[in-house]
Amino acid sequence: MTLVVLAVATIITYIDPVFPQEQFLQQAGTILLFALMLTDLRKYWFSNLAFLGIALFTVLHLIGARYIYSYVPYQEWLQCLGDWGWLHSTRNHYDRLVHLLFGLFLFPALVEVSRRRITSRQVMAVLVAWLMVQAGSLIYELFEWSLTLVLSPEDAEGYNGQQGDMFDAQKDMALATLGSTIAAISYLITWWLQKKLKKA
Repeated sequence: MTLVVLAVATIITYIDPVFPQEQFLQQAGTILLFALMLTDLRKYWFSNLAFLGIALFTVLHLIGARYIYSYVPYQEWLQCLGDWGWLHSTRNHYDRLVHLLFGLFLFPALVEVSRRRITSRQVMAVLVAWLMVQAGSLIYELFEWSLTLVLSPEDAEGYNGQQGDMFDAQKDMALATLGSTIAAISYLITWWLQKKLKKA
């Protein structure tokens, strides 16, 4: 059911596209996420929490792909709910949010992959998952940089969403690190509390 909803949402994002060519390039990530979820339907790799994290991240990416991240009108959406003066900024921060939630939402799936494929030890699985987020974030930023070598400056800027910030890549990686660190600490505290309750 979740995949059907996401598939319909994907189709809807292509109705009257804002940036047709750029949106198609952005959707490469969506294809990977869908492939992962489809594989899980056959093999049941992930828990409900991990699957939900992947699905939520897919929704965020679909929104970002439609508006190519730099132009997601989240400020206008939030203003419909009231005056959010602290949100007013000359920079669109939607991509920053997605990098943070990349580290947070995909962490459960990465922990489960680590425990199944690499180590059965809980703490080590969390560490490996944390390192996977950092590696994934680095590889993605290198991919964005590689686009600047083959695309026109305008197209590369449209995809990368730097918005004139020369430290955009470093900030994005830092936010992914923050998201995964919050998730890692949450996992370790939860496991520690569960162990304490079992001993009690």
